[in-house]
Amino acid sequence: MDKKVIVVTGASSGIGAALTQKMGQAGWCVVLAARREEEMKKVAAECGSNTLTVKTDVTKMGDMDRLKEEALEKFGQIDVWVNNAGRGIGKKVMELTESDIDEIMAVNFKSVFFGIKAVVPYFQQQGKGHLINVSSFLGRVPFAQFRSVYNAAKSAVNILTANLRMDLRRSHPGIKVSLVMPGMVMTDFGKNALYGTPQMPLQATGGGMKPQTADEVADIMVELINNPKPEVYTNPYSPEAAKKYYTDVAAFEDEMFGRG
Repeated sequence: MDKKVIVVTGASSGIGAALTQKMGQAGWCVVLAARREEEMKKVAAECGSNTLTVKTDVTKMGDMDRLKEEALEKFGQIDVWVNNAGRGIGKKVMELTESDIDEIMAVNFKSVFFGIKAVVPYFQQQGKGHLINVSSFLGRVPFAQFRSVYNAAKSAVNILTANLRMDLRRSHPGIKVSLVMPGMVMTDFGKNALYGTPQMPLQATGGGMKPQTADEVADIMVELINNPKPEVYTNPYSPEAAKKYYTDVAAFEDEMFGRG
């Protein structure tokens, strides 16, 4: 694997931490971005010698621009940019407030847009690069209704990513744009969700979906970096479930959640 530079937001824990550690140990230069500076530096210590940590609030466009500039100043290039930062919520739709929506959309959707605006012009100048947006299976299928606006934000990430990919397809074919949709992952995501995470019924967990570790998801993302493609479901259960859902939404909902 050639020595390249990867930037990962939300790198202080979970999937972001696992991915940066794998890429750093593979010899890549790694730029970690997160708000929690102490935790981020602990992760960086496991990423090899070619690392940079940048305290970043992904909900601020200025911070994302600064992240790009510091990465370029340190390493001279960016090859892969991963918009991974996110936060869940523990409220159903009718329980939400306007401030809940503003906060969750900022962390999960606007942060991706800000990342795109920061790095894509650079990729366009270089004629190449790989943008990876980390979404969620919940942006496709409504298994966990209490995630409500989080699911909506991830659905927005899905279509934003697809539109960007189509925009760049002819004008900049050297730029790859990928969407990653994890299912259930064993991290602190649930614990850190706004208002916590209620006890989930079986249907809310995705029925037959088995949880994955952050390392398992990161391994799939490493493969995606080596062999880019438009979309990846990380959980083997997800593709068939999504296909079944979109084939007949009413029948799927009746089967999974009953008629009551």
